[in-house]
Amino acid sequence: MTIGIIGLGLIGGSMAIDLKRKGFADEIVGVESDPVNASAAEKIGLVDRIASYEECVEQSDLIILAVPVGAAVRILPDVLDRFQGMEKSDKVVIDVCSTKEHLARSVKYHPMRRSYVATHPMAGTEYSGPWAAMPGLFDGHACILCDAEESSPKAVSVVEKMYDALNMRTIHMNAASHDVHTAYVSHISHVTSFALALTVLDKEKDEKHIFDLASGGFSSTVRLAKSSPDMWIPILTQNRDNVLHVMDTYIEKMNAFREAIAESDEEKVRELIEEANRIRRIIR
Repeated sequence: MTIGIIGLGLIGGSMAIDLKRKGFADEIVGVESDPVNASAAEKIGLVDRIASYEECVEQSDLIILAVPVGAAVRILPDVLDRFQGMEKSDKVVIDVCSTKEHLARSVKYHPMRRSYVATHPMAGTEYSGPWAAMPGLFDGHACILCDAEESSPKAVSVVEKMYDALNMRTIHMNAASHDVHTAYVSHISHVTSFALALTVLDKEKDEKHIFDLASGGFSSTVRLAKSSPDMWIPILTQNRDNVLHVMDTYIEKMNAFREAIAESDEEKVRELIEEANRIRRIIR
Protein backbone atom coordinates (compact mmCIF):
# COMPACT_ATOMS: atom_id res chain seq x y z
CA MET A 1 0.00 0.00 0.00
CA THR A 2 1.18 3.50 -0.81
CA ILE A 3 0.16 6.01 1.82
CA GLY A 4 0.20 9.73 1.13
CA ILE A 5 0.50 12.06 4.10
CA ILE A 6 -0.34 15.71 3.58
CA GLY A 7 1.24 17.60 6.47
CA LEU A 8 4.42 16.22 8.04
CA GLY A 9 4.24 17.60 11.56
CA LEU A 10 3.88 15.75 14.85
CA ILE A 11 0.86 13.63 13.92
CA GLY A 12 1.56 13.08 10.23
CA GLY A 13 5.25 12.42 10.85
CA SER A 14 4.61 10.03 13.74
CA MET A 15 2.08 8.10 11.66
CA ALA A 16 4.63 7.88 8.84
CA ILE A 17 7.26 6.41 11.16
CA ASP A 18 5.06 3.66 12.60
CA LEU A 19 3.10 2.76 9.47
CA LYS A 20 6.37 2.11 7.65
CA ARG A 21 8.11 0.52 10.63
CA LYS A 22 5.25 -1.92 11.22
CA GLY A 23 4.94 -2.87 7.57
CA PHE A 24 1.47 -1.44 6.96
CA ALA A 25 2.78 0.87 4.23
CA ASP A 26 5.09 -0.17 1.42
CA GLU A 27 5.78 3.46 0.57
CA ILE A 28 5.12 6.76 2.31
CA VAL A 29 4.67 9.78 0.05
CA GLY A 30 4.79 13.13 1.80
CA VAL A 31 3.38 16.55 0.96
CA GLU A 32 4.59 19.55 2.93
CA SER A 33 4.02 23.20 2.02
CA ASP A 34 6.93 24.49 4.09
CA PRO A 35 10.13 23.76 2.11
CA VAL A 36 12.27 23.63 5.27
CA ASN A 37 9.94 21.10 6.87
CA ALA A 38 9.73 19.14 3.63
CA SER A 39 13.51 18.91 3.39
CA ALA A 40 13.78 17.92 7.05
CA ALA A 41 11.09 15.22 6.75
CA GLU A 42 12.91 13.66 3.82
CA LYS A 43 16.35 14.01 5.40
CA ILE A 44 15.37 12.37 8.71
CA GLY A 45 13.53 9.59 6.90
CA LEU A 46 9.91 10.29 7.82
CA VAL A 47 8.90 9.66 4.20
CA ASP A 48 10.28 7.75 1.24
CA ARG A 49 9.86 10.78 -0.98
CA ILE A 50 8.33 14.24 -1.13
CA ALA A 51 5.80 14.76 -3.91
CA SER A 52 3.46 17.45 -5.12
CA TYR A 53 -0.09 17.49 -3.81
CA GLU A 54 -1.42 16.35 -7.18
CA GLU A 55 1.06 13.45 -7.41
CA CYS A 56 0.27 12.36 -3.88
CA VAL A 57 -3.48 12.15 -4.50
CA GLU A 58 -2.97 10.35 -7.79
CA GLN A 59 -0.38 7.81 -6.58
CA SER A 60 -1.57 6.97 -3.06
CA ASP A 61 -4.06 4.29 -2.01
CA LEU A 62 -4.73 5.94 1.35
CA ILE A 63 -4.37 9.68 1.91
CA ILE A 64 -4.01 11.17 5.38
CA LEU A 65 -4.82 14.85 5.88
CA ALA A 66 -2.61 15.80 8.81
CA VAL A 67 -3.05 19.55 8.50
CA PRO A 68 -4.85 22.12 10.68
CA VAL A 69 -8.61 21.76 10.40
CA GLY A 70 -8.96 25.11 8.62
CA ALA A 71 -6.83 23.76 5.79
CA ALA A 72 -8.47 20.32 5.90
CA VAL A 73 -11.90 21.87 5.23
CA ARG A 74 -10.52 23.31 2.00
CA ILE A 75 -8.45 20.29 0.93
CA LEU A 76 -10.90 17.45 1.62
CA PRO A 77 -13.52 18.37 -1.02
CA ASP A 78 -10.75 18.82 -3.59
CA VAL A 79 -9.30 15.37 -2.85
CA LEU A 80 -12.74 13.82 -3.34
CA ASP A 81 -13.17 15.82 -6.57
CA ARG A 82 -9.94 14.27 -7.83
CA PHE A 83 -11.06 10.79 -6.79
CA GLN A 84 -14.16 11.27 -8.92
CA GLY A 85 -12.10 11.68 -12.06
CA MET A 86 -9.86 8.64 -11.51
CA GLU A 87 -10.24 5.11 -12.80
CA LYS A 88 -9.28 3.58 -9.45
CA SER A 89 -12.36 3.96 -7.26
CA ASP A 90 -11.21 2.34 -4.00
CA LYS A 91 -8.94 5.13 -2.79
CA VAL A 92 -9.53 6.30 0.77
CA VAL A 93 -8.93 9.68 2.42
CA ILE A 94 -8.97 10.38 6.15
CA ASP A 95 -8.33 13.38 8.34
CA VAL A 96 -6.87 13.46 11.85
CA CYS A 97 -8.37 16.77 12.97
CA SER A 98 -9.68 17.70 16.41
CA THR A 99 -13.07 19.00 15.20
CA LYS A 100 -15.44 17.18 12.88
CA GLU A 101 -18.78 18.92 12.25
CA HIS A 102 -17.43 21.48 9.74
CA LEU A 103 -15.53 18.78 7.87
CA ALA A 104 -18.59 16.52 7.78
CA ARG A 105 -20.74 19.33 6.39
CA SER A 106 -18.16 20.27 3.76
CA VAL A 107 -18.54 16.90 1.97
CA LYS A 108 -21.96 15.70 3.14
CA TYR A 109 -23.43 15.60 -0.38
CA HIS A 110 -20.24 14.88 -2.30
CA PRO A 111 -20.59 11.96 -4.78
CA MET A 112 -17.40 10.41 -3.35
CA ARG A 113 -18.33 10.92 0.31
CA ARG A 114 -18.11 7.19 1.01
CA SER A 115 -14.37 7.26 0.24
CA TYR A 116 -13.80 9.56 3.25
CA VAL A 117 -13.45 8.38 6.85
CA ALA A 118 -13.40 11.00 9.60
CA THR A 119 -10.91 10.07 12.31
CA HIS A 120 -9.32 11.63 15.37
CA PRO A 121 -6.40 9.81 16.99
CA MET A 122 -6.40 11.03 20.60
CA ALA A 123 -2.66 11.42 21.01
CA GLY A 124 -0.13 14.19 20.73
CA THR A 125 2.25 16.54 22.47
CA GLU A 126 2.62 20.31 22.63
CA TYR A 127 5.36 20.26 20.00
CA SER A 128 5.03 20.67 16.25
CA GLY A 129 6.98 20.18 13.03
CA PRO A 130 8.71 17.11 11.58
CA TRP A 131 11.32 17.18 14.37
CA ALA A 132 8.53 16.47 16.89
CA ALA A 133 7.55 13.18 15.20
CA MET A 134 8.26 10.07 17.25
CA PRO A 135 7.68 6.31 17.13
CA GLY A 136 5.05 4.86 19.46
CA LEU A 137 3.13 8.12 19.89
CA PHE A 138 -0.22 6.38 19.39
CA ASP A 139 0.40 3.18 21.37
CA GLY A 140 -2.52 2.36 23.65
CA HIS A 141 -4.53 5.49 22.88
CA ALA A 142 -8.06 5.76 21.51
CA CYS A 143 -8.97 6.82 17.98
CA ILE A 144 -12.46 8.15 17.28
CA LEU A 145 -14.11 7.28 13.96
CA CYS A 146 -16.96 9.68 13.23
CA ASP A 147 -20.07 9.05 11.14
CA ALA A 148 -18.67 5.73 9.90
CA GLU A 149 -22.06 4.81 8.44
CA GLU A 150 -21.50 7.58 5.87
CA SER A 151 -18.33 5.82 4.66
CA SER A 152 -18.08 2.60 2.67
CA PRO A 153 -17.54 -0.56 4.76
CA LYS A 154 -14.37 -1.24 2.78
CA ALA A 155 -12.96 2.21 3.53
CA VAL A 156 -13.77 1.85 7.23
CA SER A 157 -12.15 -1.59 7.30
CA VAL A 158 -8.92 -0.24 5.77
CA VAL A 159 -8.81 2.60 8.28
CA GLU A 160 -9.53 0.33 11.26
CA LYS A 161 -6.68 -1.95 10.17
CA MET A 162 -4.39 1.07 9.90
CA TYR A 163 -5.17 2.22 13.42
CA ASP A 164 -4.80 -1.35 14.66
CA ALA A 165 -1.28 -1.29 13.18
CA LEU A 166 -0.68 1.88 15.21
CA ASN A 167 -1.81 -0.04 18.33
CA MET A 168 -4.87 2.15 18.85
CA ARG A 169 -8.37 1.16 19.90
CA THR A 170 -11.18 2.61 17.80
CA ILE A 171 -14.36 4.19 19.14
CA HIS A 172 -17.33 5.09 16.94
CA MET A 173 -19.16 8.37 17.48
CA ASN A 174 -21.12 10.92 15.48
CA ALA A 175 -19.43 14.20 14.56
CA ALA A 176 -21.58 16.38 16.84
CA SER A 177 -20.92 14.22 19.92
CA HIS A 178 -17.22 14.12 19.10
CA ASP A 179 -17.00 17.91 19.08
CA VAL A 180 -18.80 18.19 22.42
CA HIS A 181 -16.56 15.60 24.07
CA THR A 182 -13.30 17.02 22.71
CA ALA A 183 -14.32 20.48 23.94
CA TYR A 184 -14.38 19.00 27.47
CA VAL A 185 -11.33 16.73 27.38
CA SER A 186 -8.99 18.64 25.07
CA HIS A 187 -9.99 22.11 23.97
CA ILE A 188 -10.70 23.60 27.41
CA SER A 189 -7.36 22.23 28.66
CA HIS A 190 -5.56 24.24 26.01
CA VAL A 191 -7.56 27.42 26.64
CA THR A 192 -6.87 27.26 30.40
CA SER A 193 -3.20 26.56 29.77
CA PHE A 194 -2.95 29.56 27.43
CA ALA A 195 -4.69 31.73 30.03
CA LEU A 196 -2.45 30.52 32.87
CA ALA A 197 0.66 31.19 30.80
CA LEU A 198 -0.54 34.73 30.05
CA THR A 199 -1.28 35.29 33.75
CA VAL A 200 2.18 34.19 34.85
CA LEU A 201 3.93 36.04 32.03
CA ASP A 202 2.11 39.22 33.06
CA LYS A 203 3.25 38.76 36.67
CA GLU A 204 6.78 37.90 35.58
CA LYS A 205 7.21 41.43 34.24
CA ASP A 206 7.52 42.58 37.85
CA GLU A 207 8.87 39.50 39.56
CA LYS A 208 11.84 38.24 37.57
CA HIS A 209 12.39 35.13 39.68
CA ILE A 210 8.92 33.67 39.33
CA PHE A 211 10.08 31.04 36.83
CA ASP A 212 12.96 30.06 39.13
CA LEU A 213 10.29 28.87 41.55
CA ALA A 214 8.25 26.95 38.99
CA SER A 215 8.03 23.25 39.83
CA GLY A 216 6.84 20.17 38.00
CA GLY A 217 3.21 20.96 38.79
CA PHE A 218 3.40 24.30 37.03
CA SER A 219 5.29 22.85 34.06
CA SER A 220 2.76 20.05 33.53
CA THR A 221 -0.18 22.45 33.83
CA VAL A 222 1.16 25.08 31.45
CA ARG A 223 2.94 22.86 28.91
CA LEU A 224 -0.01 23.01 26.49
CA ALA A 225 0.56 26.76 26.17
CA LYS A 226 3.49 25.86 23.88
CA SER A 227 1.00 24.56 21.28
CA SER A 228 0.91 26.11 17.81
CA PRO A 229 -1.57 28.96 17.19
CA ASP A 230 -1.88 27.80 13.56
CA MET A 231 -3.30 24.53 14.88
CA TRP A 232 -5.50 25.91 17.65
CA ILE A 233 -7.09 29.03 16.16
CA PRO A 234 -9.23 27.06 13.64
CA ILE A 235 -10.08 24.41 16.26
CA LEU A 236 -11.41 27.00 18.71
CA THR A 237 -13.18 28.89 15.92
CA GLN A 238 -14.88 25.84 14.43
CA ASN A 239 -15.87 24.41 17.81
CA ARG A 240 -16.78 27.82 19.20
CA ASP A 241 -20.21 27.05 20.70
CA ASN A 242 -19.06 23.93 22.52
CA VAL A 243 -15.89 25.60 23.76
CA LEU A 244 -17.80 28.64 25.03
CA HIS A 245 -20.22 26.40 26.93
CA VAL A 246 -17.34 24.59 28.62
CA MET A 247 -15.57 27.89 29.36
CA ASP A 248 -18.72 29.22 31.05
CA THR A 249 -18.85 26.13 33.27
CA TYR A 250 -15.12 26.47 34.03
CA ILE A 251 -15.55 30.13 34.99
CA GLU A 252 -18.46 29.18 37.24
CA LYS A 253 -16.27 26.65 39.07
CA MET A 254 -13.38 29.13 39.29
CA ASN A 255 -15.74 31.72 40.81
CA ALA A 256 -16.89 29.14 43.36
CA PHE A 257 -13.27 28.69 44.46
CA ARG A 258 -12.71 32.44 44.46
CA GLU A 259 -15.74 33.09 46.67
CA ALA A 260 -14.83 30.36 49.14
CA ILE A 261 -11.22 31.55 49.39
CA ALA A 262 -12.27 35.22 49.69
CA GLU A 263 -14.54 34.32 52.61
CA SER A 264 -11.90 32.05 54.19
CA ASP A 265 -14.53 29.30 54.06
CA GLU A 266 -12.29 26.31 54.63
CA GLU A 267 -15.16 23.84 54.62
CA LYS A 268 -16.33 25.03 51.21
CA VAL A 269 -12.78 24.87 49.83
CA ARG A 270 -12.47 21.32 51.18
CA GLU A 271 -15.82 20.40 49.65
CA LEU A 272 -14.76 21.71 46.22
CA ILE A 273 -11.39 19.95 46.33
CA GLU A 274 -12.90 16.66 47.47
CA GLU A 275 -15.49 16.89 44.71
CA ALA A 276 -12.69 17.49 42.22
CA ASN A 277 -10.81 14.48 43.64
CA ARG A 278 -13.48 12.26 42.12
CA ILE A 279 -11.58 12.63 38.85
CA ARG A 280 -9.30 9.88 40.21
CA ARG A 281 -11.97 7.37 39.26
CA ILE A 282 -11.63 8.39 35.62
CA ILE A 283 -7.95 9.31 35.26
CA ARG A 284 -5.33 7.25 37.04
